[in-house]
Amino acid sequence: MTGPIGVFDSGYGGLTVLKEIVATLPQYDYIYFGDNARAPYGNRGFDTIHTYTLQCVQHLFDMGCPLVILACNTASARALRTIQQKDLPRIAPDRRVLGVIRPTTEMVGTLTQSSEVGILATKGTVASGSYPIEINKFFPHVKVHQLACPMWVPIIENGEADSEGADYFVKKYLDQILTDAPDIDTLVLACTHYPILTKKIRQFLPGGITLLSQGKIVAHSLKDYLQRHPEMEVRLSKNGGRKYFTTDDPGIFEKQTEIFLGETVKTEYIAP
Repeated sequence: MTGPIGVFDSGYGGLTVLKEIVATLPQYDYIYFGDNARAPYGNRGFDTIHTYTLQCVQHLFDMGCPLVILACNTASARALRTIQQKDLPRIAPDRRVLGVIRPTTEMVGTLTQSSEVGILATKGTVASGSYPIEINKFFPHVKVHQLACPMWVPIIENGEADSEGADYFVKKYLDQILTDAPDIDTLVLACTHYPILTKKIRQFLPGGITLLSQGKIVAHSLKDYLQRHPEMEVRLSKNGGRKYFTTDDPGIFEKQTEIFLGETVKTEYIAP
């Protein structure tokens, strides 16, 4: 039996990761699952995030996915380790769940010359401390500066990413982190929504600063993972298919896919 790769996010941002994964590995089948009815996860407690994430992972397992990617920084920060270490051995020892934080942090230290990096993320991801912790494991000499950008997600989801109104909040957060840490030479967009603002961010970002988005990093990390784990690779179906599920209104989800994927896709409802 073979099955698709599951890609999970609490909302829409994981679609930017899926887009890059499909571009890199188009031969596989994919199921995207957005828990939009209970989003955002970032302002919820640790136990709630773990419970919600595990429920959604189980849905993807039930749909036949041998491998699930948590394309959500909050879920990766708050739930991944518990799922990997405690839940999988109990409920699905033959399945695997991967996140987006470790591949990103493994890349950061190879790019910075000043040994100072900035993390732009949601309040939940910043509060978790996951990026400083993970970067310190690989690159203990790198100093990490974090900043929450709470206005960016609503700007993106309301279709205002290219508007003049977005300029103020993009410039505000960039100015703030660069004022607090002027030696930063690498900036990580540690929320899967934020790549939608890349054009605006580059407009206000000084030259010489590397801007890092997660989609391509996660895609190449997944490709490498499958090369190193042929026992998992042979369990994945390869028909180039994609299916989309949401726990909220499929019509609303389909409108948002135009923003995040550049196309409208057929979406099905699934109860959380």
